[in-house]
Amino acid sequence: MIFSEQFYQSEKKGYLNEEFRLFHIKDQTGQEFSYHYHDFHKVVIFLSGKVTYHIEGKAYHLKPWDILLVSRHAIHKSEIDASVPYERFILWIKNDIPNKQLLQCFQKASDRSYNLVRLNSSLQEKLKDVLFELEASARSEAFGKDILTQALFQEFMVYLNRIFLEKQYIFDKKSYSYDSQIANILKYINHHLGEDLSVDALASRHYISKYHLMRKFKEETGYTLHNYVINKRLLQARTLISEGTPILKAAHESGFAEYSTFSRAYRKQFGKAPSEEQ
Repeated sequence: MIFSEQFYQSEKKGYLNEEFRLFHIKDQTGQEFSYHYHDFHKVVIFLSGKVTYHIEGKAYHLKPWDILLVSRHAIHKSEIDASVPYERFILWIKNDIPNKQLLQCFQKASDRSYNLVRLNSSLQEKLKDVLFELEASARSEAFGKDILTQALFQEFMVYLNRIFLEKQYIFDKKSYSYDSQIANILKYINHHLGEDLSVDALASRHYISKYHLMRKFKEETGYTLHNYVINKRLLQARTLISEGTPILKAAHESGFAEYSTFSRAYRKQFGKAPSEEQ
């Protein structure tokens, strides 16, 4: 499906019921975005403007037709220079689509802590063709519209996965910037949510003053270290519960020692008790 700019703005935090949703947006506003996450995956295809995209501690400096892979639950925001129009395609994709293979690129982006796909001219033209066909099909009312749109979506995602998984993209160190120490800490947190992630433990493990760590972490991610860890633990626990893991086990594997602490935090974050997810 494809939606207008107005619909996108009213739903910018994201509620996705269908398998995927495509937006083509061109605007020029001074709106500032805060760090946030979605329960679905997102592909951003940058067309024009002056934009820096922040994803989990890395700042990507975009060129036309750069593609960003934003995994579900990845903390991110866009930093937009409002002096010029900003045009982009955005593709939202549910995590429970029938063909899970198409989501491998998002997992690999998380594993690599690298989200940018910058293409050479031939690959760029190939993906452009498929993307514009997808947009045209989604907008049409012709016979077989839904079938063709689904097929084009799958074709686009197959090519995108091939490019990213096989590292066919252009790797340019100047295309992004980051604080290497905070990036390493972010990666460690996301791979060890069930372990001790207190400020003291992380500062000791990564040889950094805990006060410097707290300041730099907030500066690079927009979150306090404590809030970031709690957020990620709750998101992991909810995912495990939705997959059938018993609630107590999901809480423990996500780093919550006390169920009462977990339950209160869960209700505060999601507006319902963990038992209501099953």
